[in-house]
Amino acid sequence: MLPRPPDSPADPNVLRGPERMRLGENSDVVLIVDDVPDNVSVLHDALDESGYTVLVATSGEAALERAAHARPDVVLLDALMPGMDGFEVARRLKRDAATAHIPIVFMTGLAETEHVEAAFEAGGVDYVTKPIRPREVIARIAAHVRGARQARQARSALDAFGHAVITVRAGDGRVLWQTPLARELLQALDATREAGTRGPVLSETLLDWMQAQAVLAATEQAGYPIVLARDGRRVSFALHEATGEDEWLLVLTESNDRASIEGLAVAFRLTGREAEVLHWVAQGKTNRDIGDILGTSPRTVHKHLEHVFAKLGVETRTAAAAMALGKLKRGAA
Repeated sequence: MLPRPPDSPADPNVLRGPERMRLGENSDVVLIVDDVPDNVSVLHDALDESGYTVLVATSGEAALERAAHARPDVVLLDALMPGMDGFEVARRLKRDAATAHIPIVFMTGLAETEHVEAAFEAGGVDYVTKPIRPREVIARIAAHVRGARQARQARSALDAFGHAVITVRAGDGRVLWQTPLARELLQALDATREAGTRGPVLSETLLDWMQAQAVLAATEQAGYPIVLARDGRRVSFALHEATGEDEWLLVLTESNDRASIEGLAVAFRLTGREAEVLHWVAQGKTNRDIGDILGTSPRTVHKHLEHVFAKLGVETRTAAAAMALGKLKRGAA
């Protein structure tokens, strides 16, 4: 039987920095969280024999410490423990961007529907029932470790090549992971908001759109992108694919219209907002579309358009669009 491991952060079982990176090249790391030594002993021996590096925590607080420092490939988490239970541990791991991507497999003797639902709602990807059957646990862990490794490699590649991509939970819009470029674009567009300890979540406009796309994808219907614009920056959001239970990958693509908008403003003596409205009229957008892009109402767009008509000396949006397109073509020549 294994001795009960200490809960101190100085525990030598906690791998830090380069140690974890070197170890991860040859061995997948499993963090077992259970306050019952017999359970830990059985799982530790079985996983060790299967080639995994095993870390142990016997309390919720210790689990959070070990996960933050060691970044395991999977967490095998007891649902019911004294003090901080497994459900709360899972919620805290998922709130932290550094550990949110780690798959969590719950261990529970409670097979009732409400407890299973609680495990998934807390962020679990799977569960096994007690008494533990080591071979079943190892098979499930192997599948989740493979998926986590592929996702980690994909995230690293996206970071390296400067793509703007985020992973979002569809249920509440919480941003689970984002590349540096995506973070910069979201901040520039004011497209996320802080939700206390949950971290950043999508704006209501983006969340409504994403949930609509998820429904279309579930029914095998074609989705559509959404475009947000602010201060001349225009970013298209497209739902790419599901990366896990209720988790989606969003790809952001920026098209900078600042030069065109500034050109229209100078050529026709328009305000910045009037030039933006004219630019989108020239792109064939309706007042409602323009309102969605600029974050304003169709009525406000209509008022700006009236001022544009007066300054251009036209009476219809078709004529205004023709003048704008003519100016843009001459400027590009």
